[in-house]
Amino acid sequence: MRLLRNIFAVLVAAVILSAFKSDHVVAIFMIGDSTMANKDIKGGKQERGWGMMLSHCFSDDVRVDNHAQNGRSSKSFIDEGRWDKVLGLIKPGDYVFIQFGHNDEKPDEKRHTEPGSTFDDNLRKFVRETRQKGGIPVLFNSVVRRNFSGSKTAVTDDDLRDNSSAGLKEGDVLIDTHGAYLLSPFNVAKELDVPFVDANKITHDLEQSLGVEGSKKLHMWYLPGETPSLPEGRQDNTHYNIYGAGVVARLLADEAAKQVPALKKYVRHYDAVVAADGSGQYFDLQEAVDKAPKGKSTIYVDAKSWKKPVVPEGKKIKFVRGK
Repeated sequence: MRLLRNIFAVLVAAVILSAFKSDHVVAIFMIGDSTMANKDIKGGKQERGWGMMLSHCFSDDVRVDNHAQNGRSSKSFIDEGRWDKVLGLIKPGDYVFIQFGHNDEKPDEKRHTEPGSTFDDNLRKFVRETRQKGGIPVLFNSVVRRNFSGSKTAVTDDDLRDNSSAGLKEGDVLIDTHGAYLLSPFNVAKELDVPFVDANKITHDLEQSLGVEGSKKLHMWYLPGETPSLPEGRQDNTHYNIYGAGVVARLLADEAAKQVPALKKYVRHYDAVVAADGSGQYFDLQEAVDKAPKGKSTIYVDAKSWKKPVVPEGKKIKFVRGK
């Protein structure tokens, strides 16, 4: 009888463990600024943060919880209680992707920090407190600004949003504007043995390879009347559009998996993503099919139910349906 009870107990434990493993989801919390943040998609708005697109760079075993906010620095993110909110959600084994710098550079006393001093201290705080909760911190430096102006002094987002109003002439070489703020995440990562993603180099190489004109396709750079949500157009060299955010998210997901090998098995590459929340390239599945190139492609559909699309001759599309 005792033997039967022991066998039964072992079977129950195995079932519970199996259920836990099948339902277990890896959580990635994201903290940062507008280049990472989720965006308002009402009215056909085109702006996206790369973190908004990250969830579809991984399998459904990964849940991305993006807490990045427009205009925040490492200081204001802490002072406003946003970090405490994230900290209360972290469980052992969760990841925290940390990327600040754009707004730490600004002179505003509510946001400004100094590299090698207060900026580094805030990054250490994120790392230390994440680890105290059993989480795994990953440090990123800032994505590059599209500064082909040849000016090293144009260090603010406002300067680069409109080159014409700033009086900047574009050249052929992308010039860094972040300075020592790029070094702080690297230095803290080395000091505290934290995985580090050189997001600046990755995005710098991407934009430089595309050149002065091609790189505009990544950003909120629109002529008057080019998109209905911006009738007067916009020249923004800092923030990404749908296409740009998707490209950057895939590149950074790949690099994060290199620096954190445990994430590698979750990385996925789709030719297109359809999602109602704006985290994909398309809202409509048929549009994604129509714009798919001839030959083989894979489309991820983030929906519980969807109408079967018409696939034109010459296209062989694999559909992956989200959970």
